[in-house]
Amino acid sequence: MVAAGVLLGVLLRLCRVLLFLSQFYILSGGESTDIPPYVMKCPSNGLCSRLPADCVECRTNYSCVYGKPVTFDCTVKPSVTCVDQDFKSQKNFVINMTCRFCWQLPETDYECSNSTSCMTVSCPRQRYTANCTVRDHIHCLGNRTFPKMLYCNWTGGYKWSTALALSITLGGFGADRFYLGQWREGLGKLFSFGGLGIWTLIDVLLIGVGYVGPADGSLYI
Repeated sequence: MVAAGVLLGVLLRLCRVLLFLSQFYILSGGESTDIPPYVMKCPSNGLCSRLPADCVECRTNYSCVYGKPVTFDCTVKPSVTCVDQDFKSQKNFVINMTCRFCWQLPETDYECSNSTSCMTVSCPRQRYTANCTVRDHIHCLGNRTFPKMLYCNWTGGYKWSTALALSITLGGFGADRFYLGQWREGLGKLFSFGGLGIWTLIDVLLIGVGYVGPADGSLYI
């Protein structure tokens, strides 16, 4: 009985060691369990013609006529499943689109990065280089990520109505300039009693037409 108990204990330890080694083998890459990153964007068993561009590979024709309708033959990528109009599984299909490069798309078809370091209130109005990415469901020719020059259009949360109200009511004490983050000008108005009223009237006009804005260069809300 003692020998049987010892043998059973040895077998249990051996099973634990084998289980540990098998898990280590899988985690170390001995057995591939990787899923392609694009699969997360691909709806399972959806219509092939409506799959995002990252889920398919198409044979594009760059000699097509710009602005004209064009048809391309496409194939779904590995690990992607889709169906046709009759809900039958398929791998090859065609898509209909307009012949144009990605950077020629309308602004509603792509998203661009914003810049918070450029001045929106300046003459001439400043631009910045944005990195734009085409939306998943839009098909186009060329690179889906591209640079583009855009006007500065970010906001820091300042309200034009609040700035104008402060300029009319408390402008003589520099409240409007303090609100906009222009503390030097605010101190100047405070100790000069709004430039004896002249500076106050000028600021009402400048803020009213939007010429004077927040000190950080952002737009009003």
